[in-house]
Amino acid sequence: MAPNGTTQNGIDEDIDYSDLEEKYQVQFDEGFDNVVVVDGVPVIDPSKAEKLLARISKEFSKKGAPVKPDDMFIPWDEQTGKSKGFIFVEFKNADDAAYAISAVHGHPFDSKHRFSLNRFTDIERYANLDETYVDPEPEPFVQKEHLRAFLADPQGRDQYLTYRGDEVEIHWHGKPSQSEVAYKRTNWTDLYASWSPLGTYLASLHRPGVRLWGGPSWSGVQRFAHPLVRLIDFSPNENYLATWSHDPIVVPEGAQQGPQYFSPEDEGNNIAVWDIKTGNLLRTFPSAYPEGEDGAKKQQMQWPALKWSPDDKYVARVTPAQQISVYELPGMGLVDKKSIKIEGVVDFEWCPLGDKDKEEDLKIATGKSNKKPRENMLAYWTPEVANQPARVTLLQFPSRAILRQKNLFNVSECKLYWQNQGDFLCVKVDRHTKTKKSIFCNLEIFMVREKDYPVEVVELKDTVTDFSWEPKGERFAIVSTSDPNYGNPAPGITIKTDVSFYGLERSKGNFKLLRTLPGRTSNTIRWSPKGRHVVLGTVGSTSKSELEFWDLDFNNDDISKREVHKDESGNGIQHLGTGDHYAVTDVEWDPSGRYLATSASAWRHTIENGYAIWDFRGQEIEKQILDRFKQLLWRPRPPTLLTKEQQRQIRRNLKEYSRQFDEEDAAEESNISAELIAQRKRLVDEWNAWRLRCKEEMGPERVRGPAAKLEQEDEDKEEIEVWVDEVIEQIEEEVAE
Repeated sequence: MAPNGTTQNGIDEDIDYSDLEEKYQVQFDEGFDNVVVVDGVPVIDPSKAEKLLARISKEFSKKGAPVKPDDMFIPWDEQTGKSKGFIFVEFKNADDAAYAISAVHGHPFDSKHRFSLNRFTDIERYANLDETYVDPEPEPFVQKEHLRAFLADPQGRDQYLTYRGDEVEIHWHGKPSQSEVAYKRTNWTDLYASWSPLGTYLASLHRPGVRLWGGPSWSGVQRFAHPLVRLIDFSPNENYLATWSHDPIVVPEGAQQGPQYFSPEDEGNNIAVWDIKTGNLLRTFPSAYPEGEDGAKKQQMQWPALKWSPDDKYVARVTPAQQISVYELPGMGLVDKKSIKIEGVVDFEWCPLGDKDKEEDLKIATGKSNKKPRENMLAYWTPEVANQPARVTLLQFPSRAILRQKNLFNVSECKLYWQNQGDFLCVKVDRHTKTKKSIFCNLEIFMVREKDYPVEVVELKDTVTDFSWEPKGERFAIVSTSDPNYGNPAPGITIKTDVSFYGLERSKGNFKLLRTLPGRTSNTIRWSPKGRHVVLGTVGSTSKSELEFWDLDFNNDDISKREVHKDESGNGIQHLGTGDHYAVTDVEWDPSGRYLATSASAWRHTIENGYAIWDFRGQEIEKQILDRFKQLLWRPRPPTLLTKEQQRQIRRNLKEYSRQFDEEDAAEESNISAELIAQRKRLVDEWNAWRLRCKEEMGPERVRGPAAKLEQEDEDKEEIEVWVDEVIEQIEEEVAE
């Protein structure tokens, strides 16, 4: 020992370290918060204990709460020698126990047993609980906002979203006096915004995941924790959401657990399916395709990678060249526990539900029809393999019955286009000649509503670059080209195209060419949501940016019969107007079909970014040149609740309604005129008051002095007028005698 009571190292043994020890002492979890009591377990003999624990361990692992059989304890009844119907499970920590309770509680073990999970500490805490019933205090009622309140707008206006810089704005669109900003927020999204298919939700993308907004106050409705999400896709009826991230899912140590979060079994996947109402994660999938045997690069992923059935009952995904896997919703189990094995399958599409199908389903649901519920239908195609031709197949699901097949030869590529009512399926077939030096196109059109699904073939000599069905109609439009520069575009070269309109001849049952517009540069077709009107645009070009507005029923003035009597001769196709939006990148109709929005997005280029709004005749209503403008989206509307008979009644009485609207317009104009007159009168009164005030400030003497002096000077002046004659031209003429 060194002097002064210190050790040889100079450390004082008398120093009190109790405060530091208390501060930095490691607290060991010696409680029972990590112990869970699992009730609802089958009563067994000791001989079956090992098998039972292995089965329970497997069920827990499926739910993302892995536990080993060694961490389970079965209490036994000494009198009967059997188990008591419950077990104790010990987890690593309290967080894992909490997740197991939320994930496994209520899980059916078999047809007679269902798990019920509780903390061991909760059982001890409530063992001596007073079981006297006491009426609970009613919670105060809180009125929730209506997510579709925008439909009750008195003026019947539509909404659209604009995204510029860091600011997102929701606009009301109407007459100039009715257009206004309904809501705006800065940094509302980190990537882009998207409406749900029926306009109920607005989705914003952030680094932690996706957020849904709605209601008049635009408050948060739901959130989905998918880090670094890049793409989203809603189901048609807004019940489910699919999200995708380029980065595989990683669950770090200590990450939050629960039905709304990823579990370790989701690691490595890229696609997630969520339930919108509960926010729960339903299932995850990988999205990267495996590399080829020769080390070829991975194929590019198509989005949406998951395709929803129109009734939200199923979601399906294709494994290229192997199979189509269909999962039932919301359980996300593989239907019939097996995929549809299809050798060489490339792509597929679900058949949409038409108005007739929805009415029939409603009758079946209410017991007014004796027919069986209509099954879903999907179409897929397979390429040529060895001596087998390419093939397009219509398949009924879930019965998996093949309804129709069509063999195709010399096929390079196929594209499936369903009409939005499910009446027709067009298969655009790109064919090659025997030398494979040139490509031409055929349209194979399946008549889905007719017996045996006949196929009408439209043969074309050129390459079809765009195809579009008329909504709720029997016509379609195509953009075709024979330009040799197509496929090898060079800067500054515009591809020459032809636009053709086809319609169904009911008398003959085939599709007839109505009219061709040659020598165009249009590459995009946009039908009005109500049909009849169509816009042809040149999108994505820096040299051409024309917009052509066309009416396909111009000669049919009887509004009540337009839906029945279509012009099959093409004489009713009329050009309404032409517009120009330089460097346009996006073209979109509003839900009413009366207005069209065009935009030039900064995501594509930085030349004159902004947007313009046109009416259906091609008259420009509004144009905004906005720096850093990115996005414009019309808010969708849900289908009307009016019956077809009510809609016909409105069309018959449309003139009476128009009088009411004309009166409202006149009243609004008169109010505007009255306000303008009042404003002008106010300005004149202010001017007169200002002059009077100035005269009073100057005083009568100052005003009279200079004025009198000016009058005297005017009297002293003498004006003299001088007239000057000037000869401009002199002409001598000889007069004949």
